[in-house]
Amino acid sequence: MEPQNLTDVPEFLLLGLSEDPELQLFLFGLFLSMYLISVAGNLLIILAVTSDSHLHSPMYFFLSSLSMADIGFISTTVPKMLVNTQTQSKSITYGGCLIQVSFFYLFGCLDNLLLTVMAYDRFVAICHPLHYTVIMNPRLCGLLVLVSFFISLLDSQLNLSTVSQLTFYTDVEIPPFFCDSPQLLNFACSDTSTNTILLYCIGAIFAGVPVSGILFSYTKIASSVLRVLSSDGKYKAFSTCGSHVSVVCLFYGTGLGVYLSSAVPSLARKGAVASVMYTTVTPMLNPFIYSLRNRDIKRALQRILNRTT
Repeated sequence: MEPQNLTDVPEFLLLGLSEDPELQLFLFGLFLSMYLISVAGNLLIILAVTSDSHLHSPMYFFLSSLSMADIGFISTTVPKMLVNTQTQSKSITYGGCLIQVSFFYLFGCLDNLLLTVMAYDRFVAICHPLHYTVIMNPRLCGLLVLVSFFISLLDSQLNLSTVSQLTFYTDVEIPPFFCDSPQLLNFACSDTSTNTILLYCIGAIFAGVPVSGILFSYTKIASSVLRVLSSDGKYKAFSTCGSHVSVVCLFYGTGLGVYLSSAVPSLARKGAVASVMYTTVTPMLNPFIYSLRNRDIKRALQRILNRTT
């Protein structure tokens, strides 16, 4: 195969999850259902938070921001997969691949940072309850979300610039159903040592720092809660963090699986399950995790349903 500069490559091939026509039909229905459930669930969270005055607090403001990021995250990959499955095509254009990489890291990093901000919010609420309203004022909350977005935009552009400098062979076949920077590095025919070091340095900074922030917040929370003598007080404190901890474990656990499989070409196919969990299942489950474990959200949703009936 002849190497071509990335700008000369007309398209890549996304191999998808299966080549069996019957299984493809099943996967199309499954992913369409998960996508619609995810978008509808996250939209309901946003609607509940914006329409109910009882939910106008920092915690729910960050939750609605996370729901918007989840809608963008799942919409970056799944619609293209559905179109390819329906049209029996595996192609994605060069421009489409770059756009997908850009938005994938934009919303993925935004998810990451918002989870960190939510952990900090819980830390302030539990460890400094008397100063909570002063510290987590509307101005700071808006600033935290805005800064998270611009940091995510920087991460997105750094990943995009790293990929756009690569040279590829023709007919590149990408194992998962979306374009991802580490996978594209595996298929480059030019020297990728500098790109690889840069990419993993970016990942270490933009993922490592937020994870450290979450671990710090929950270490302080655990230390504070364990000093509470009342068992009811401990239960109440831990229950307010339960949903967030579940989402954090799901997000980072599946994300780690994706990038471990991306780093090793021979494991790329086996990483398909982790890719599905990370890009599709996690955004779909987040609304259920937060609504099922949160009485305020359930009451707000019930009020919305009562208004429509």
